[in-house]
Formats: sequence, structure tokens, C-alpha cells
Amino acid sequence: MAGQIADGPARFARDGHKNTDSVPANSPSTDGGAEAGERATAEDRPAAEARSSVAGREAFDRTGLRQGGPGSGNPGPPETAVKILDRSWSAPLVVGPLDAPARPGGELAVVQAAGAAGLPAVVSAFAERPFAELSSAADLPLWLRTYAFHDPETARRLAGQAEDAGFGALLLALGGRDDVRLRRVAAPANLGTQGPLADVRSLLAEHAGWDDVARLRTASSLPLLVAGVRTPAEALRAVESGADGLVVTGFDALPEIAASVAGRCPVLLSGGVRRGADVLVSLAAGADAAFAGRPVLDGLRAGGRAGVAEALGGLVREFAEAMAFTGTRTVADIGPELIRTGPRPADPPPTKAAQPLRKAELHASVGAPVLDTMTFLNEITYRYPEAISFAPGRPYDGFFDSEQIFTHLRRYLDHLAEQGSSPQDIRTAMYQYGPTAGQIREIIADSLRADENIDVPAESIVVTVGAQEAMLLVLRALITGPDDVLLVSSPCYVGITGAARLLDVPVTPVEEREDGLCCADLEAAIRAEQARGRRPRAVYVVPDHSNPSGTTMGPRARAELLELAARHGILVLEDSPYRLVSPGPPLPTLKSQDRAHTVVHLGSFSKTVFPGARLGFVVADQPVVDDDGRTGLLADELAKIKSMVTVNTSSLSQAAVAGALLAAGGRISELNQAAATYYGDAMGATLRELDTHLPRARREALGVRWNEPTGGFFLTVRVPFRADNAALIRSAQDFGVIWTPMTYFYPGGGGLHGIRLSTSYLTPAQIAEGTARLARFIEAESART
Repeated sequence: MAGQIADGPARFARDGHKNTDSVPANSPSTDGGAEAGERATAEDRPAAEARSSVAGREAFDRTGLRQGGPGSGNPGPPETAVKILDRSWSAPLVVGPLDAPARPGGELAVVQAAGAAGLPAVVSAFAERPFAELSSAADLPLWLRTYAFHDPETARRLAGQAEDAGFGALLLALGGRDDVRLRRVAAPANLGTQGPLADVRSLLAEHAGWDDVARLRTASSLPLLVAGVRTPAEALRAVESGADGLVVTGFDALPEIAASVAGRCPVLLSGGVRRGADVLVSLAAGADAAFAGRPVLDGLRAGGRAGVAEALGGLVREFAEAMAFTGTRTVADIGPELIRTGPRPADPPPTKAAQPLRKAELHASVGAPVLDTMTFLNEITYRYPEAISFAPGRPYDGFFDSEQIFTHLRRYLDHLAEQGSSPQDIRTAMYQYGPTAGQIREIIADSLRADENIDVPAESIVVTVGAQEAMLLVLRALITGPDDVLLVSSPCYVGITGAARLLDVPVTPVEEREDGLCCADLEAAIRAEQARGRRPRAVYVVPDHSNPSGTTMGPRARAELLELAARHGILVLEDSPYRLVSPGPPLPTLKSQDRAHTVVHLGSFSKTVFPGARLGFVVADQPVVDDDGRTGLLADELAKIKSMVTVNTSSLSQAAVAGALLAAGGRISELNQAAATYYGDAMGATLRELDTHLPRARREALGVRWNEPTGGFFLTVRVPFRADNAALIRSAQDFGVIWTPMTYFYPGGGGLHGIRLSTSYLTPAQIAEGTARLARFIEAESART
């Protein structure tokens, strides 16, 4: 311990971060307030909040702790526990509410982690889970962060719900509704509203003042804390209005405010706390406890519940170390004599508050619905963790063994040595950036020849960060302006349409038929674009077990597509990640039959090796002639673009994938024999269970039908009702089953009556139960419609 804290004050007070926070991260700021007898003023409180939080952080940075003398130590570890508002806590810390968008399922994760740490957590009135559910998950009574609503009855009703659920306190901040940083809430569970709220401020009164404190005090017997107290006069007014506790944002005002109430109620500090030593400084300055905001938010974003638990554990541990450093045995021993304060910097001249960025002035792609689809699905999955999800198109975890990664790495390192690389060469290959186009191109080329009959030179391959980067590189190279068009089969994988949206690439969808893309429809779309004066540049297809529809192009359709592409001078972007993890011999790839260099082959090892490698590639052997008549490859141009995007692809990821390929002799199909059987069985089981729960006569009566893919991860179900986000929420909430709306995959609109099911990630038992739940949902929703 002595070695760890020898630099005491510097370590404990002056290595802090400069980013800001305030206690209720999804609520009005806690630096509000008003002169006695008046409502809160209408000054620019968001700017004031930011200044207060920055000032609090700066105060911690210039404040040190005095080390206890040789005789001041006490035997045994310090006792961090406190008792506040008649409740025992493991440490003088309160966990504040966080923004709902911080992480799906974040509310429950924070409540559970805080309870396990023996600390109280604050829940927002706009929580997306019922108070009773959150309370049942907590080991300590929760606090409700509430507001001054247009309708005072709303605040009274919420307080009553919280009290019935076993909450321990209410928290109300003085201030204006413009202080509320949380805007949109997907589905508040306790307000009696339906669907999302675009702006929660529409429900709030313009200001929260002393009348609101008095009304809330009358409405509930729970302890009431008033936040936003900035002066001793306001502190006394709050106590006179019935406050059982105060929350102070300004660190510099804390000693005076604490002295003014003289122990009549607890005083808590919000803003700037990053480490356990900051908590001790807060207590030494007069606080009874401090709010933990930013560390909890960072932990939640990084690791969910485990990340919050780690953040809180670190704060409590650091607080105990600070107590030991100062020689304090209990929290009651902490006093102002422990503080050593540096000089306060001169106040800077007033500056104009920074203006927020306007979303309307950002690139239009950030508002595109396609970019929100996966976020919404993740949010639903986290919100309903007990639901069985047919949404994720990820490989089954049961095939992964962590030790395999080390085996693959060793196999590749041995390969380098066998090829004559020196130890220094191997170190460079693993630790340095490496070639932009990739360092395992020869191995990938050998694998393509062995497994896919694609015979191309290694120089035509660019190794990418997943297939998504490959799509971005190809689109950036091929599309030169608004008159160049990308054609896509519709429904279509959102990765390509999302990439196109980011790059402002015009997309023309070509509707699939029941058996997939029809070349006659594609040619009609090409001619229509040419008639408009635009140039169809490329067409994107997934020939084998496509995502999302599950369809596979037959041999005749493949030949027709190649002939059509050559005739019209367009390129075919072939993306086929599921063919080698599907049962039975696959049809030949388009690239293996490409004699005219019309196919750009997009590849990925996410399904065949493991997705965590984030390794893809693009085969671009098309000749490119410059103005001087020199000929190169399209791959060379893609590598130039990549050098300005990701620079290169991780050497470790390349080594792991290369080791797997080498171990299998380049034949990924052999490496995936067990996986292909498993996925085929999963698809077959899903189809059988659907037929069991919705037999032919019943589904014909309902107007339900589905396709029957022979491989891949996906199948589609057509239903008689609108399969939109609202229906998905009802399915997850009331029936415990999650799926993907097909509307996500139609760039030109459509798919309103389609559901995509992914079968790859589920066990047989989950498939059986999940399809039973899905059938019940379809029956109920059909009757409802």
C-alpha cells in the first residue's frame, strides 16, 4: 500500500480527466435554483451546468489530500460504510440515472450493479422498465428522479408508483425544462403513454421551483431531496419547504451550504467525481456523499452490468485507499483538515457558450433509417433478455474454442519460419502495420483455388476489415458521381445499402421474385436507368442463401446474369458469405465462371472462421488503364483508398485466419463440415416446427406462408398483418420472441408483411420454444388485425 500511494496528493487529486458530467445524466441539471420565494430563473442553465461541472473537476484537480502522520494510522482496513436517510450504504456514493441511449438495457444493468455494490441507484421518471421490475432487481431501495410536469397529477402519480414499488427517496431539481438533456424515449413504462416520446420536454412545466417542491412534499411520505441548490439562502429555503436532503453541484459553494444547514439534512455533491479520492475530498469539504456519474456511464458503455460493477468497485476501492492514505479509520473521521488546496486560477474572461451541433447540418446519412435498424434490434434484445431471438445472423458460439486462436497464430508463425522469414521478419509482420493490401493474400488465393475454383493472382486481392470495408472501397472506386447507379436485388442486405447511403451513391432496387432475382427484371431496370441518362455501374447480389430472403440463384440464372453484365458493361458485386457453412455441395460461384472480368468477389471469414477476426477480402482482377496507357488492377486502386481509411488490416487477425486456412489445407469447406451440418439441421428444425404449429390448412386460412431455404441462416415468413417495429415490440413483450421486420431490407420501400427469421444462433430447444411462441404471436396478431 505504501508503495502505491507514496505520491499521495498528486495521485489522489491532480491526474483527473477534463470531461464533464452531472448527476442525473438524463435529467435536468442539478445546478438550478432561485432566490427565496421565486421560481427558478430562466438563465442559460445548460451552459451554467457545464460551467459548474467543469469547475468541479478543476477544483478536484487542484485539491490534494494530506497524508496521515506515522502515528495516525489505524489497524485494519478503513471502514467505508455510511448511514444516510436511515439506510446503510457500503460507501458514500449514489449512482445517478443515465441516458437511455447509452446502452440498451442500461437501466437494469445499473440498478443490478449498484445493488450488488451496496449502493443506491437513481431511476428516471422516464425509465423504460416498470418501477416494480427495477425495484425487484435492486438490493437497496431505489431513488426516483422526477420532474415538474405540466400536469401536477403526473408527478403525484409517479411518486405513488415509486412508493408502492418500494423506492427509498425522491429527487427533484430546481431549474428550467431546457436543462433536460434526454430528449427521445423509446417507450417510457411508467407514464401511461403509448410508443416513443420524441421530446420528453413537451410533458414538463417551463420551470421547477419551490411550489413544485411543496406539492411533491405533500404528495409523498418518501424522503425528498432537492437538487440545484447554489447558495446558503436556497439551502435554508429548501429545508423550510420540506426537503430531507440537498444536492449541490458547485464544489466551491459546498462548504458554505453544508455549514448553513449544520447537519439538519444530508448534503450530497454532484459533478466532476472521477475517482475515489474525489469522494473523500467531497466529504472533507462538507458533503455527506457524492454522486457517481461519468465513471458509471463509461463502465456501462464499455461492458454493461459488468462494466458498471467494475467502475463502482474501483471507486469504492480507491476511496478506501484515500482514507488509508490520510489515516482516517471511518467516514466520520473525515474533516476539512485533510484537504490541501492549490492556488485557484484566475477566472477567464467570459466567453460565448458553445452552440450545439444541429443534426440537420450533418451529413444526411446519419438520419437515414437504414442506419438505425441494428441499433433498434439491439435495444429490443437488451430490453427483453428472456425473449428468444430469431434476429441475429451470427454463427453459433458452440463451435468456438478460445485455445484455437493460439493454435492458429502458432500455425501461421511456423509457416512464416518455414518460408524463410527470420525472427526479426516475423516480429515485423506481427507488430508493424504491414502492407495496405494485406500480408496473407497468397494464402487466401490458394484457398480460393482449392475450395471455390476461383483462380486469380494474389495481387488481385485486398484484405479488408470485414466485408463491410470491402463494399465501401468498391463503391468509392466505381461510383464517380450522381449519374452512376448501383443496382441491388430487393430485399437486400442492409450493409450494402448503408454503405451506399454513407457515400451518397444512388441505389436502384430490383424486386426479387419468389425464386430470387430475375435477369429480365434486372435488364429492364438497366434500360430504364439508361433512358434517364444515368449509368448503371454495378449490381450487388448474394447468389447463395441470400440475406435476408434465403433464396439461391440457380445455374441458369447465374449464367444469364454473367452474360447480361458483359453485354451491358456493368460489374457484378458478388457477396456470398453463407455458401460454405451450408449443407451439400454449393453451386459454382459467379467469380469461378467469370471469363470477362465482370465479377468483383466480396469475401468474409466471419461465418467460416470467426466474426471477431473482422477479416474480409475483395477479389478485384479487373484491368484498369490510366491516361498514359499503363495497365494495373482494380485491386491496386482499392488499396490506395484503403490507405486513407483503415491504413491496413490487423496483423493479428490476418495471422489467426491464415493459421486456420493453413491447418485445413485451404479448404474452408472441410473446416466447416460440422458447422454446415448444424446450420442445416437448425434450418430444417425451424421449418418442421413452423409446420407443426401452423399446419398447412391453418396457415392458408390465416394467409401465412414461408419459403424453404436449403441452407444459409435465414428464411422469410409472410404474414397478414403489418410486421413493423410496433408489432416487434408486442411480439417481444407479450410473447417473448424477437424477429426482424423485412421492411429493413427494402431500399425502395416494401416488405410490410414480411418477417425474417435467423436460425443459426439458436439451440434445438430454443428453436422449438421460439417457433411455438412465434406461432402464438402470429395467431394473436392476425386476430387483432
